[in-house]
Amino acid sequence: MKILYAAGLSPKESSLYRLWALERLGHQVIPFNTFDYQPANPLISKVTHRLAAGPSVNRINRDILRIAESEKPDLLWTDKLLSMHSRTIDRIRAMGIASVSYMIDNPFGPRRDPGWRLYMKNIPHYDLHVVQRDKNILDYTSRGARDVIKIQTAYEPTLHYPPSPGWSDANRDRQVSFVGTPYDDRAQTLGRLWRECGFSVAVSGSAKLWGRAMQPDVFAATFRDGELYRDDYRNAIWRSCINLSFLTHSNQDEFVHKSFEIAGCGGFLLAERSGGHLQRFKEDEEAVFFSSFDELAEKIRRYLPDEAARQRIATAGNLRAIRDGYHNDKQVGLILERIESVLSTRKAANPSANPTLAGRP
Repeated sequence: MKILYAAGLSPKESSLYRLWALERLGHQVIPFNTFDYQPANPLISKVTHRLAAGPSVNRINRDILRIAESEKPDLLWTDKLLSMHSRTIDRIRAMGIASVSYMIDNPFGPRRDPGWRLYMKNIPHYDLHVVQRDKNILDYTSRGARDVIKIQTAYEPTLHYPPSPGWSDANRDRQVSFVGTPYDDRAQTLGRLWRECGFSVAVSGSAKLWGRAMQPDVFAATFRDGELYRDDYRNAIWRSCINLSFLTHSNQDEFVHKSFEIAGCGGFLLAERSGGHLQRFKEDEEAVFFSSFDELAEKIRRYLPDEAARQRIATAGNLRAIRDGYHNDKQVGLILERIESVLSTRKAANPSANPTLAGRP
């Protein structure tokens, strides 16, 4: 297929990894980077995001339509794009172009992030919505969605892979490690692991956010390396004896992409217990889980001195992730299988609606 892929594209964004997967699967991708449309003034950018309105939003819609008219793609794929006008989607669908919205976050969750005004209006206009939670299927269908599919987050196989054979604790300088953001009560939990339990804790991410969330002495003792992406992120997982993964409860997560990335990197995964995690990893064989602070501390005490057990579980978790397709190629492929049915239905109803589809088997 020829796919017009509209998303914020940068080395820091997982949307870029899904674009790579589309290309690896043999599709022609036309990138449309919405970051190019962000206002230079930080205040104007913030207001534009909150209101989903303004000159930059209008330019995004105008340019997407222009490219769709000139390139005649089979599919418009938007990845957490909150700036689409309903009339833009309708005009694209009228050209015979299918449309899919991939949403990693939860617009119906209790976190109440800003910027959802246009997106909520657009739900009935897309051909397919891709969501991460079972509850979102009902959320979207109750808002008039034409079709909804649940797809799990995934690791990027070109970046998230195990270290070379022979890697051991001799190569690891992070004992209890977390790389990410201080959502929910993560800062308090990590601080307690350091202060009350005496564990060596390494936290990486935004210094500004963690500095606000943590007490000064905890921040000074645990924070290191700053924000980590791509090779640096993978290396941090390799260098960690125990890799922590927390659910974002304020986003009603069932699982988190960090868990699959840790498994993809061959790291020892100690994740918050959930139905979504338990469905994807066999407990105490492919990953280790916790449901409370006391259980978390107990699991760290159990596994931190036992390198052999950690290595055994990490290896099994990596094999499970590969075997069951917890990577972008498999998960993106599932989305394309669903959208192909939309294209096939349209072709059967009107073979000349989109010239790029005419004559395909």
